[in-house]
Amino acid sequence: MLPPTEFLRKRLEQVVASKAAQGYDTVELLDELKQIPDSHDALATFAKRLRDIPFRKDWPYEEPNDLQAISDACDPSRPMGRLADVSGQDMAPRIETAFLSAVCGCMLGKPLEVDPTMTEIRQAAESVGEWPIRDYISGALLEKLGRQPPDWHHTVRERIAYVAPDDDINYMVIGMLILERKGLAFTKDDLSNFWLYNLPPSWTFGPERTVLIKAAIHSLAPEFGESSAEWAESWNPSDEACGAAIRVDAYGYACPGRPALAAELAWRDSSFTHRRTGIYGAMFIAAAIAAAFVADKPLDIFEIALKFVPRRSRFHAIVSDCFQMVAGSSNWLEGYEKIHTKYGQYRHCSLYQECGLLINSACFATDVGDALCKQVSQGCDTDCFGKLIGSIMGAYFGPDYLEERWLTPFNDDLRTSLAIFYDRSLRSVAKRMARLPATIETMPSQNQDHAEPAGPGDT
Repeated sequence: MLPPTEFLRKRLEQVVASKAAQGYDTVELLDELKQIPDSHDALATFAKRLRDIPFRKDWPYEEPNDLQAISDACDPSRPMGRLADVSGQDMAPRIETAFLSAVCGCMLGKPLEVDPTMTEIRQAAESVGEWPIRDYISGALLEKLGRQPPDWHHTVRERIAYVAPDDDINYMVIGMLILERKGLAFTKDDLSNFWLYNLPPSWTFGPERTVLIKAAIHSLAPEFGESSAEWAESWNPSDEACGAAIRVDAYGYACPGRPALAAELAWRDSSFTHRRTGIYGAMFIAAAIAAAFVADKPLDIFEIALKFVPRRSRFHAIVSDCFQMVAGSSNWLEGYEKIHTKYGQYRHCSLYQECGLLINSACFATDVGDALCKQVSQGCDTDCFGKLIGSIMGAYFGPDYLEERWLTPFNDDLRTSLAIFYDRSLRSVAKRMARLPATIETMPSQNQDHAEPAGPGDT
């Protein structure tokens, strides 16, 4: 059975609203949509038109999706080669730490993934004597907050016994497996096939679920119908959300000191599902992780990463502004207030405020655990950005700055929701992440074989 036309019409209304926020000329499109009959063909025709609507004449931003056009729009002084003469072997302990820190950050933020503000978290934590946050979230704190995500049970402090399944963890592992199998030669077809064999749809959200469903439909009759890329342009109202940014950790791990290469790999992955800000956020994060391995100061990480974002984009304008706010603040609480006051309308899954808060956490962190706690304490999408600050600051600080107490509760037990992945040792997967730089150096740079499903040999 085809989706009901009522659902498709609602989805197209969301797409039109999203495109209006992105500067497209959508005048009269909603009225036109209301006049379209309840016909799948008529709605599909309207959806195709949305790919080609022009920008408003007064739109001041330049926001391409094509890699070459993005490159042309970025800072020409960005570093295209290695920032430092380091080897993957030299960086192996930092890569392991980056991955382990990301896992800790994700699990710290997971029970708070209800889009809270810092004020809400602080009030709840103070009421149970746990402010500032220094450990995994207690059941008492969560009860005081008054709401919790559906899968909170195994991530509060009293119940943690393993790394609980999470979409963020899934995507870190997928990035690793794609690079292990294909190296620098991976394509969107490789991603599509891997997702089809490994990702349950209920463990994907927003654009990821939209494109995965389309990939499944397309696999039934690839000679007919639209590709996944075409759906990403026309049926995808959240194409600027943070989903692509949480998929790129492994590309940063694979490229220590090589932000340009990390950003390019992130583009290849993120452009499978996202557009504009959604792509730029992924490239920014991947470049930041890569730069963090060799940066002298936390703010240097993000100054470099911003050079891989189009200079006339909304993302560059807002995150650069946040950068200046943090640089002019005396502590992280002041930095938060400045960013949240100006950009607080960008909440859960929106990249603008939260990338600013990453800069704030990194600037004032004294070690990895402190960075995780500061990030999660600032609210919004707590598990995703707790994970991302873990990758960045784990790479920056290295193994001496991640206390073992953050890892002990997991009992070296990593659980994902991937269909064909059997490595359950957290330490083992960390060591696999650490081998990624050598992997991409030794594998061919051209993809010469057909993308096949991941099987038991890929674990």
